[in-house]
Amino acid sequence: MAQKPNNSPENRDGWLNKLIFTPWLWVIVGALILVAIFAPSTFGSGSRQVDTNVGIQLLNEHKVKSAKIYDGDQRVDLQLHEDYKQGRDNYGKTVKFYYVQPRAHDVVNAMNGAGLESYTDQPVESNFFGSLLSLFAPLLIFGLFFWFMAGRIGGGSSVLSFSKSRAKKFNKDNPTVRFSDVAGVDEALAELEEVREFLAEPEKFTRLGAKIPKGVLLYGPPGTGKTLLAKAVAGEAGVPFYSISGSDFVEMFVGVGASRVRDLFKEAKSNPAAIVFVDEIDAVGRRRGVGMGGGNDEREQTLNQLLVEMDGFDGNSSVIVIAATNRPDVLDPALLRPGRFDRQIGVDAPDMKGRQRILEVHAAGKPIDRRVDLGQVAKRTPGFTGADLANVMNEAALLTARDNGNVIDDRAIDEAIDRVMAGPQRASRIMNEHERKVTAYHEGGHALVAAALRNSAPVTKITILPRGRALGYTMVMPQDDKYSTTRHELLDQMAYAMGGRAAEEIVFHDPSTGAANDIQKASDTARKMVADYGMSALLGSVKLGSDDTEPFMGGDPSAARNYSDATAYKIDTEVRKLLEEAHDEAFQILVENRDVLDRLAFALLEKETLLENEIAEIFKDVRKRPEREHWYSKEGRERTDIPPVKAPSELKAQTEAQQKQQEHTGSAQEPPTAPTKQAAAGDTPVTSTAPADTPRPDSSPEEDPTVAIPPQRGQGRGGASQQPPYRSPYNPQNRPGQNGPNRQNPHGGSDERG
Repeated sequence: MAQKPNNSPENRDGWLNKLIFTPWLWVIVGALILVAIFAPSTFGSGSRQVDTNVGIQLLNEHKVKSAKIYDGDQRVDLQLHEDYKQGRDNYGKTVKFYYVQPRAHDVVNAMNGAGLESYTDQPVESNFFGSLLSLFAPLLIFGLFFWFMAGRIGGGSSVLSFSKSRAKKFNKDNPTVRFSDVAGVDEALAELEEVREFLAEPEKFTRLGAKIPKGVLLYGPPGTGKTLLAKAVAGEAGVPFYSISGSDFVEMFVGVGASRVRDLFKEAKSNPAAIVFVDEIDAVGRRRGVGMGGGNDEREQTLNQLLVEMDGFDGNSSVIVIAATNRPDVLDPALLRPGRFDRQIGVDAPDMKGRQRILEVHAAGKPIDRRVDLGQVAKRTPGFTGADLANVMNEAALLTARDNGNVIDDRAIDEAIDRVMAGPQRASRIMNEHERKVTAYHEGGHALVAAALRNSAPVTKITILPRGRALGYTMVMPQDDKYSTTRHELLDQMAYAMGGRAAEEIVFHDPSTGAANDIQKASDTARKMVADYGMSALLGSVKLGSDDTEPFMGGDPSAARNYSDATAYKIDTEVRKLLEEAHDEAFQILVENRDVLDRLAFALLEKETLLENEIAEIFKDVRKRPEREHWYSKEGRERTDIPPVKAPSELKAQTEAQQKQQEHTGSAQEPPTAPTKQAAAGDTPVTSTAPADTPRPDSSPEEDPTVAIPPQRGQGRGGASQQPPYRSPYNPQNRPGQNGPNRQNPHGGSDERG
């Protein structure tokens, strides 16, 4: 939107209003009035002052024509016969001098002997207006000050305006963000599009008895686009849009927050339809409880007023509250119930397709090399939020400009991804040869362990160049987006984290502090497996501890630990056991593949950075670890090897593969024959001459090996008994990660040493 010229009537009126309400203007005006009143009595004579001795001398020398003496000011004005000159200064014919009380007698004697033509005594005069002004001058100054402050109450920037709302009002032209500018959050866009449609066409919904949703809560990690969605709603709604931060409600004065809430909703409800957006609502909507602050603090009063306003809307009021927060877990339950925030929309990190669309939005208007594949860039950035991706494209543009380039290529984008993940490269940090070698083996240990494990993501990049606070890092990137993690994957993650420490022990027999971050990550994973995920056979499938452990946010301070000291000892024992097993596994992998580790370390010392193709060439001889054994949370439970059913997509792919194979071979499908059953390995199979589905009446399947036994669901051919169809106990509602992504590393598992 174009800006208005500075000489437009609106700008002139705004400048005039600012000038009128400037306090210093009225102070200057008052000072000028005082000067105008008192100046005539003080400076009215207009004569120049001479010393007292000079004045008495002029009287004694009979050079004075007339004189006037002022008793109150102790001043004498002299009218001379000729101009009085002192050196080069000409004082003119009118001069004055002052005297003190002890010399009053000398002045009187000089005037009596001067032979003056006229002589006047001026007594002290009482100035009514001057006295009145001197009495009311302080009152006038304070009156001007309070008048100015009272006039500024509506402006929202003075101390007397603390009870007024600080919300900013936007129209449909400001901001200019539209739904088309938001990508990667299709579900949230659909929900908000319905809100916009309700405001634009309420009859479409009211004819069916539907009511307008009173509140929409956007929650999710930072940088996922919650505020951007609100801006898009403001640009699309076509109704007044009020935006305010949760912290703007709270002040040091008690009751101010509640007053601002009332004022905000009063202004919003004065419109036929309006939207109120509260950003970071957790600043004012935290859970009430036994935490710090008691029950009468300012924040709680503000929350109570917000609850009343949201629940007190009229039935036909078209005012919708949209709020955004990163911490929905700390919000008060009364704020989240239906009737206040009817819709709670999770805004998570985008998937691969969403990342690609976000990259396309931020690439618009930038000179991108035609060889850049944004789809591949999206694959290399799992876990990145919309803000991260915007930062990647901006960093790539900055790097291109720094190198005086004309187009943004893959090299700039790859470096931008590294900068966002690990920080800028620190070329000034120079390591000696021994530290470079330790770093090379450390990062090589991580990469080699990841390559040998069955449930680890592939290694895509290794570098020993210092970046950010790290001396080097290894990047592992999953092929697909994951929203839950299995126990085997967690065990592989711990072994991968301990790979650097194990490599230092094997090669140098003297570990360094560079593995501190790795040990921290592995310890956190092990503790969550034991206490949160129920993945310990010793403790079983139980959740130990409470998530509601923030007493300063209204949580219960006694709920931080809900288990005994004996259980705590068992937790520590299991955590240590898992860490030792992960350390041992990493150690064994590196010992078995020491030749590969040495080749990798040499390549890193030579090139400093290795990419996916180079890494794959070195790892082609890696000895893979065997598959992990099946795990049950309790010993003695019945074991079963029945595989899961195939998904419809898998069956479709299998059918298509079979059809392609038949078309390729050109052979027709032969009539099915009854399968055979062998008594032992090496026996000659005997084909049944009877139909497969018609067993002989005088034989049972167990007695006659020539009878074809139809396979049961989930059971291989040659089953020993007829069983009812197997029903899987798997319940998709209880799967891990149902409430959101369960990622151990949101940036694809990049490991750093530093």
